[in-house]
Amino acid sequence: MRIGVFGGTFDPVHLGHLILADQCREQARLDQVLFIPAARPPPKLEQPLTPFAQRVEMLQLALAGQPAFRVDELEKDRPGPSYTVDTLEELQRRDSCAELFLIIGSDCLPDLASWLAPSRIAELATLLVAPRSGSNLSAPEHLRVELQLPSAVELRHQRIWMPLIGISSRELRQKVSRGGSIRYLVPRAIECYIEAQRLYLGNS
Repeated sequence: MRIGVFGGTFDPVHLGHLILADQCREQARLDQVLFIPAARPPPKLEQPLTPFAQRVEMLQLALAGQPAFRVDELEKDRPGPSYTVDTLEELQRRDSCAELFLIIGSDCLPDLASWLAPSRIAELATLLVAPRSGSNLSAPEHLRVELQLPSAVELRHQRIWMPLIGISSRELRQKVSRGGSIRYLVPRAIECYIEAQRLYLGNS
């Protein structure tokens, strides 16, 4: 099994997430893409998050009808921050024969060296790198240096070709808080869920 690992807060999930996941599925020939909502992402420990259960419900609504996409709640009850390396380790323990592919934006790539155990992340998964506005994909030799990879660790990565989609969850939350429309930026089911649950009102 070739499994894509797509982590994030998904607060809320939007069309950019879904397009990226589908392009990764197609271009990397993935059998399955796991959407893994973070319970306590390290960069956002002090920021308020929509409750985990509601973010999961939104993901389930957004992924309905695509059998290759699945929500995985493995970070729900994990104590402490949600570290990518721990998630990859757990997925490998579940299925040692699975080939893992970590979906990441090119804007996050420069920060990967500061993540917990970047060398181990590179050992566990092929990086599927999606373009982001204003950031470039480093050449493989530069990326090895940035990640401080030992010579014995192979750097596996693939550039994902797709349109630049300038949608961010934070901007969507801000639009909702101001009474703006998010039509055509999220699946219709998500728009209705946010309205029914009165999410993001007065929030940023």
